Amino acid sequence: MEKPLGVRPPEPLGLAPSFGFGDRLGLATPGHLTAWKSSGHGIQPIFAQQSIREMQRTSRSPEMVIGDVQAVLEKERFPERWCADADHLKTTSDVKQTVAAGFVFFTIDPSDYVDPLADSYGESDLDSKLDDEHHELNWVKQYQGRDITLADGVMIEFDRVTVHRALIKYGRAVAHTIAMSREIESAMNALGKSFEIELSVDETPQPTTPAEHFIIAEQCLHAGIKLVSLAPRYVGDFEKGIDFKGDRTAFSHSLQEHATIAQHLGPYKLSLHSGSDKLSIYEDFARITQGLFHVKTAGTSYLEALRVTARHDIRLFREMVRFSRTRFDTDRATYHVSAQLAAAPDPDSVSDRDLETAYLDRNDGRQILHVSFGSVLNHTELGPALHEHLRMHPETHCEILSEHFQKHLEPLAAGC
Repeated sequence: MEKPLGVRPPEPLGLAPSFGFGDRLGLATPGHLTAWKSSGHGIQPIFAQQSIREMQRTSRSPEMVIGDVQAVLEKERFPERWCADADHLKTTSDVKQTVAAGFVFFTIDPSDYVDPLADSYGESDLDSKLDDEHHELNWVKQYQGRDITLADGVMIEFDRVTVHRALIKYGRAVAHTIAMSREIESAMNALGKSFEIELSVDETPQPTTPAEHFIIAEQCLHAGIKLVSLAPRYVGDFEKGIDFKGDRTAFSHSLQEHATIAQHLGPYKLSLHSGSDKLSIYEDFARITQGLFHVKTAGTSYLEALRVTARHDIRLFREMVRFSRTRFDTDRATYHVSAQLAAAPDPDSVSDRDLETAYLDRNDGRQILHVSFGSVLNHTELGPALHEHLRMHPETHCEILSEHFQKHLEPLAAGC
């Protein structure tokens, strides 16, 4: 008998365009793989991707996240390279867990160390905070008064206020990022394994300015961080579970500035992962970055999995909608969404035929279901029932996911 081919372990993807398929249920890889085979077109897959927060809310371990993917790839005798992303790492404990499990792509999230109010401070406030706070990094002398002209006419002026604000806003975050990266480097070097790092500063109230991007990235690179990608906070509204809300022209102009900086300092990739279904800007994102991009998704796979219950057990789907509505006001606290309960219909007033559309094809319904995933999956009846139905209907699940993710991959491939 022919000996089965072994699946390659997860490995770094470098500067190749890449796409992260987050899977909160551990059952989505067949659909992700089918979509990628059909529409990947050179975009490299990150089939294992999950944040510590998601693992906690879904009662999964880092080993389970990678193991569930590897089982599918073994079954399909998948011969190509793929990656595993330990997403939104905040502590050294997060690093140790994910290194031990076999992850090779590490996304550092220093958002707890960012001052979210920095953009509202006046000059006197900035001066006061600069005097009062002691940062491990002080960029004032290094940048103040410096002007830089990059390709495409991008000019960055580092005036006094700009530099002070960047230090107050991101100083502690950059120091934390450097400390985390050294922990990752030490742990991976001890194993003799290659790795790469992404820095995520996208979860801030205000967009990242070109000057802030330049300072953050340059400080990280000078500290020796193996930075493969950076996720700034882009212009526009990036809400969970729905398409981009904002001025696409303004987004494209701002993105061009960020892409020019990434090319100048790196090159490194720009990453997009604030929200899961930004279909309308994907082609522009791939084109403007010239293929130097990484895109992450997570919640959208959970939402599409709910379609399986909507099509095979409408009673169960209706119960999930009812329960999600009771959890929405609490569960939305850690997510950027604009949905309102009153804007989505009472499920008991919607027919079986229309319930899927009302809650999986309209923004308010999608966001209500999106933020409550942890509550549903940990519910003593609803969580096991969802898993059971997905295992009972793997063909439907795979077909739904494949169709949905082709909508993600095709515009990205078209823009490369």
